[in-house]
Amino acid sequence: MKMIDTHAHLQVDAYDHDRNEVISRTLAANIACINVGTSFATSKSAVELAAKHDGFYAAIGLHPTDVDEEFDSQQYRDLAKSKKVVAIGEIGLDYFREPYNKEKQKDIFLRQIALAKELNLPVIIHCRKAHDEMLEMLKGQGLRGVIHCFTGTLQQAQKYVELGFYLGMNGIMFKFPLEEVIKNIGLEHMLLETDCPYLTPPMAPGKRNEPIFMKYTIEKIAELKKVSVQEVADKTTTNAKKLFGI
Repeated sequence: MKMIDTHAHLQVDAYDHDRNEVISRTLAANIACINVGTSFATSKSAVELAAKHDGFYAAIGLHPTDVDEEFDSQQYRDLAKSKKVVAIGEIGLDYFREPYNKEKQKDIFLRQIALAKELNLPVIIHCRKAHDEMLEMLKGQGLRGVIHCFTGTLQQAQKYVELGFYLGMNGIMFKFPLEEVIKNIGLEHMLLETDCPYLTPPMAPGKRNEPIFMKYTIEKIAELKKVSVQEVADKTTTNAKKLFGI
């Protein structure tokens, strides 16, 4: 069963002691993987990791909780010269923990949107406690992309879909009440992801997440939508290939 983990962080230090083993398990399970940057350093390491492995890709961007780091668009532009870079992300707004600099987050988000347009790349959007504001900012932008780790309401989900965005589904569904969203949003608007090493499904062995545990998310979606596991895997894989060009 071919699958694509559209949002992983296998380049981070949580995997320093066994990264090769995790990668081997991922590829043996026929899972392709997009490793997503949250800073320039993690974006660079995601690109380097993608260069070493078939089936591995990278997204590059500055996370909204890291906006104290200087955003140098030329540095990211240079990273994007790699053919393995398939998106700008993760970028967005995060109003979960105070203090946060709302205006700086918005400014850097808009600058990264501009870069995505310039490079003709989709965006991977992080949005926490800011969905209504995010929806307003995305109107008229003409972007394509995914709302990573979606935790909003059904109404917000429908508005993102109307704007042409996919919803990223991962282990957060075992913590948040997303049943109505999953039941009412079509598979043609969903992507699979893990956000590993975070958001480990509760039935997975161990606390650290990894791409092979995406199967638990697939099984839950299939159960809620009353379709087969194969259908969930096939349709979300098709979506990922279409969005990211892989």
